[in-house]
Amino acid sequence: MLGEYRIEGRRAADISASVERAVGAGRLAPGELLPPMRELAVELGVNPNTVAAAYRTLRDRGVIETSGRRGSRVRQRPATAPRELIRVEAPEGVRDVSAGNPDPALLPPLGEALAAAAERARRDPVLYGAPAVDTELERMARAMFAQDGVPEGPVAVTSGALDGIERLLTAHLRPGDAVAVEDPGWGSLLDLVPALGLRVVPVAVDDDGPLPEDTERALREGARALVVTDRAQNPTGAAVGEARARELRAVLARHSHVLLIEDDHGHGIVDLPLHPLAGVTAHWALVRSVAKAYGPDLRLAMLTGDAVTVDRVRGRQRLGHGWVSHVLQDAVLYLWRTGAVDAVAVARAYGRRRDTLVRALRERGIEAHGRSGMNVWLPVPDETGAVTRLLQAGWAVAPGARFRVASAPGVRLTVSGLTMDEIGKVADALAAATVPVPAGRYD
Repeated sequence: MLGEYRIEGRRAADISASVERAVGAGRLAPGELLPPMRELAVELGVNPNTVAAAYRTLRDRGVIETSGRRGSRVRQRPATAPRELIRVEAPEGVRDVSAGNPDPALLPPLGEALAAAAERARRDPVLYGAPAVDTELERMARAMFAQDGVPEGPVAVTSGALDGIERLLTAHLRPGDAVAVEDPGWGSLLDLVPALGLRVVPVAVDDDGPLPEDTERALREGARALVVTDRAQNPTGAAVGEARARELRAVLARHSHVLLIEDDHGHGIVDLPLHPLAGVTAHWALVRSVAKAYGPDLRLAMLTGDAVTVDRVRGRQRLGHGWVSHVLQDAVLYLWRTGAVDAVAVARAYGRRRDTLVRALRERGIEAHGRSGMNVWLPVPDETGAVTRLLQAGWAVAPGARFRVASAPGVRLTVSGLTMDEIGKVADALAAATVPVPAGRYD
């Protein structure tokens, strides 16, 4: 138990920090059994309640897990080990369809936008005390939200969608609170929740988004927040339709104390209408990143919500980095004003590749999901085997473990880099790789 490492500390915070440092440094390995609480209390000369509080903190932060009489162990995949590390490196000669990036050919050139923003900064530099959000950017963002049926609310700007979601969760929740998230769902969010000391409660999804009955179960079990991807869900491509939105709003109406966070992941790259859930609960927010339509390096997202929630986000920003660069805000504003992205054409380009691949797979007897966006999700009986066989066939896909909590195995493909001529080839490779291999007999 623990080998040569000695847990230190007299206070619960010090004891939990000692364990977490050791996990992060690799001195405590995943699966390592921690001492029983009373035994550690005697060793450290502290009250057993102090050790119990430390272990509780470690559980809430996702560092350890407790299994009754079997004791407490370091989690197999602690919150300090991000799911981004669960990836396949594509060797030379292997086509990489795993990354989740947009097609560079569909992104607008940024030179003119950045030059215009730089010129504005030269003429009228932004100094301390200036508003955090550009007035015209806020006006245009608010108009876009209203056009899509999002309730009236103030606007904040964050450094991408994940930054916005993090700020929203910390604005209302405390360590140990539960967050209902889609499963399979966005791997970065599945990492973020336990890293904030919160608990993940998985909610099953189909092509129309979170299942209402599973959402009801998660909220009834005490989830304090629900995160929903409205369109182009990562990794399944799900999109919340009108009927599903109506069902989910009815569920949320019975749990009006819950913080609702909507991530409009497909804004600018899908042609399906938005069916927002916002406004049913007392506290809500909807986040839109520009990453997929304008490029991942434009670290900017627009966020709207109820006045209290947005005010808390803005207040915490003021105590941190203050604001998102006005140079970036002005660049995005220029791109909007000039119509740099034809959202219909972009949605059509992704949709043609995605729909053709899904159809080709179904013709080969393979279940596939991809209603919107740039990703296709394939349930597989043997995730590791499928990934390995696809690599051997010349294709690198994303392992489903990056996106799953309790859902069945699968793999994700991003269609952004595929040509129409390649779709039949990758469909053949997927069909061959996902057939269960008969078990051999050894005498």
